[in-house]
Amino acid sequence: MKLSELLRETQCTRMVLPKEEVDVQGINIDSRLVQKGDMFIAVRGTQTDGHQYIAAAEEKGAVAIVCEKTPDKLSPNVAYITFPNVQSVTGKLATTFYGNPSQKLKLVGVTGTNGKTTIATLLYELFRKMGHRCGLLSTVCNYIDGTPYPSTHTTPDAISLNRLLAQMVEAGCEYAFMEVSSHALDQERTGGLEFAGGIFTNLTRDHMDYHESMENYLKAKKSFFDNLSRNAFAITNLDDKNGPVMVQNCRGDIKNYSTRTICDYRARLVETHLDGMLLEFNNREFATLLTGRFNISNLLAIYGAAVELGKDPEEVLRVMSTLKPVSGRFEAMHSPDGFSAIVDYAHTPDAIKNVLSTVNDVLRGRGNIITVVGAGGNRDKGKRPLMAAEAAKASGRVILTSDNPRNEDPQEIINDMLAGLTDEQRKKTITIVDRKEAIRTACAFAQKGDVVVVAGKGHENYQEIQGVKHHFDDKEVINEIFKQ
Repeated sequence: MKLSELLRETQCTRMVLPKEEVDVQGINIDSRLVQKGDMFIAVRGTQTDGHQYIAAAEEKGAVAIVCEKTPDKLSPNVAYITFPNVQSVTGKLATTFYGNPSQKLKLVGVTGTNGKTTIATLLYELFRKMGHRCGLLSTVCNYIDGTPYPSTHTTPDAISLNRLLAQMVEAGCEYAFMEVSSHALDQERTGGLEFAGGIFTNLTRDHMDYHESMENYLKAKKSFFDNLSRNAFAITNLDDKNGPVMVQNCRGDIKNYSTRTICDYRARLVETHLDGMLLEFNNREFATLLTGRFNISNLLAIYGAAVELGKDPEEVLRVMSTLKPVSGRFEAMHSPDGFSAIVDYAHTPDAIKNVLSTVNDVLRGRGNIITVVGAGGNRDKGKRPLMAAEAAKASGRVILTSDNPRNEDPQEIINDMLAGLTDEQRKKTITIVDRKEAIRTACAFAQKGDVVVVAGKGHENYQEIQGVKHHFDDKEVINEIFKQ
């Protein structure tokens, strides 16, 4: 692509061009991936500054450099384009280079603290079951019409994101569903994308290590809806106090869902079990394989999005009744000894509260809950005592253990969690640093009718310790224990 064409939607502050027209073969924000003929975009990231790698990109054959400060030494064969804020134009450059792929399919974004993965994944599954080619961008895995591609971030960087969307278009996808993280919004990774619709799930404490305040966290999420076009729909959760706030400045068609009040999409719980629920949606009854009041909200968002995308409500409910839980999201497993285990990704105080509340709703005092939970290292320390407190409030017994300690001492993380417990709660709490041993101990405690809840890692199949990822899968460990 000609450089002039690539830059047509942007306005730079300075441009130093070689004598000949520059033809850009590829674009990258990682200098290690630069090949001959590429444009290198020097982004000032949270961990490193791309300007440090301009010379390395030039050595690899970069023909254009996008930066905020032009290098002192310029190459005569390289174009230098300067912007006040490179991060803000990266998305637009990526969409232009890849042919504006989001305009060629219907792209729906899901944002909020909890529920993003379930909603995006089940929308993908729903539309595939309804006969459409679809793409998915999620925490667990990315998919292009059924073909999996590894996922490293909840929302990829702007270039990877547009590359994947372009591949979806090439594969004939009509729809794409994606999780939109607060980090991605703050870093403008979705800049330049055109969304057919957006969904807000909820907002509770998370990522304070990055955003520093709930106000900043909310602003990042809200920016997604502020930037939706008039042609898009915005579906928001009225059961969350922040639901109406999210769409205050939204220009799109605003719809809402709730389990408590009259709205566009409303549901009522009729019956619940560990392996499913009977619900009433807008006066229509249907059964689902998902469990939990939080999943009623997720299902309402899915239902609403499908209807807003033009699907028949009766057909949507029929296909929704066949959808299975997403890997590691309230995934139930049953022991030959008569107790059950629930594996869930819950890693925030609110998510733990929701999962344990669901189990208590099902048990109704007829069994005991034994909760195994840890907290991630090098992340928001403030939520650690809150997570432990929520686990202790709703469980008969709690085992505090390791999650992904990363570069922290796992025992110190556990100590932070213990600080959130009262003396009475500590009496029913034990600490076991080894996660496998913690799960094994919980299962040894369990009696017939009890439920062991293993929270925090869900779909993850690794534990990160001192920079090294070791294979570890909660479900594998539980299955191994059940077989024994």
